[in-house]
Amino acid sequence: MADYTIDAKNQRLGRISSEIAMILQGKKNPTYEPRLEGADRVIVKNVRGIELSGKKTLQKAYYRHAGPLGHLKVRRYEDVFAKKPAWVLRHAVRLMLPKNKLSAKRMKRLIIEI
Repeated sequence: MADYTIDAKNQRLGRISSEIAMILQGKKNPTYEPRLEGADRVIVKNVRGIELSGKKTLQKAYYRHAGPLGHLKVRRYEDVFAKKPAWVLRHAVRLMLPKNKLSAKRMKRLIIEI
């Protein structure tokens, strides 16, 4: 079991979240097996320093549907990042992990320090 400490300042959201997803799956270890959850923890610091390239800070949006027809909720990246920068990183990492019963256990080993 190893602890990885990542400084997120001046790094791209996609690059850092894919690196975190690989570590949480255990692909950095020589004993990697897809059926096991892995044992490595990731500690991320300076989450407020994450950047996006191009015009993504203005154009990126998060969608969710609230049930009845026409109830599509849209939140802009700028607004979400201003309130909860840790949620943005956690959401990106969650989407990069395999969708199976191990993903919740893997996400528990992600520690975000703002």
